[in-house]
Amino acid sequence: MDPSTFLQVSLNPDGSVVSHKIEPSLPAVDTPEPNPDPANPQLALSRDVPLNPAHKTFIRIYRPIQVQPGAKLPIVFYYHGGCFVLYSAKSIAFHKGCEAMAFMYNALILAVDFRLAPEHRLPAAYDDCMEALLWVRDQARDISRCDPWLREHGDFSRVFLSGVSAGGNIAYQLGLRALDVDLSPLTIAGLVINFPYFGGVQRTKSELRLVNDTVLPLATSDLMWSLALPKGADRDHEYCNPIVAGSHDEKIGRLPRCYVDANEGDPLVDKAREFAEKLKSRGVHVVTRFQEDGFHAIEAFDQSRAMATFQAVKEFIYTTARSAL
Repeated sequence: MDPSTFLQVSLNPDGSVVSHKIEPSLPAVDTPEPNPDPANPQLALSRDVPLNPAHKTFIRIYRPIQVQPGAKLPIVFYYHGGCFVLYSAKSIAFHKGCEAMAFMYNALILAVDFRLAPEHRLPAAYDDCMEALLWVRDQARDISRCDPWLREHGDFSRVFLSGVSAGGNIAYQLGLRALDVDLSPLTIAGLVINFPYFGGVQRTKSELRLVNDTVLPLATSDLMWSLALPKGADRDHEYCNPIVAGSHDEKIGRLPRCYVDANEGDPLVDKAREFAEKLKSRGVHVVTRFQEDGFHAIEAFDQSRAMATFQAVKEFIYTTARSAL
């Protein structure tokens, strides 16, 4: 199959990509609806905060529609999927998902809109998401100038890094980066790694079994990695393959609790399983959730499955918070 046709994109000679697919997006909504629909209630408020104007990046902050004054809520960073090449924090599936997460988790959700490849190859997305983490740290250090939602409702001792697909990859990489930075008074309590977008030169059994998968065919995944990785790098680069010998082996054991999930219908399920086992072998407390059916990043396509995933993540977040007491 032709991955360009599958993705509805054209590849330019200079390495850039032109998308022919219109991706619906939604604006932030920072005020309650005047006449809410009882059948489709408003779950959360949201607003955009500029991050780096030079890079045109921002953070979309979500808070539950109803929250008690002064109540302190977990802070959950969210990194969207799209293989580092597609979508944004404004994309309708991720925006709606973040609204649901804010409501279900009773948390502040901070969705980071990061730069995309191939115009901005890795580690640009990691750099942008790290900049967002440091922005929240600086907010916590100067409460007098702190963002009002974070000041009133943010619990800086309960910070989680989460994401789906490429966003799960980012959550892992940011977890490693955070180990080398003074984030006080922030505490990274856990990582939520949904359907992680990892790979490698050697094919896994699930990749071969699902080579023509209808959501993430192997040729498409290969193309995306060729656009996202640093020029000249192959899929055994540490950004792609967390199983490569020596890839942060000395740091992994210092990671906080991790949640890892995938579905048997996901071509990347075997790599996710290898990844979870590597974390466990280094002494990391890992909660896994591997489902017998489903497909890659199902939470972005199937609302009922998304709700089940969010419920499992909610249990992880609050169990992790209690264990830290």
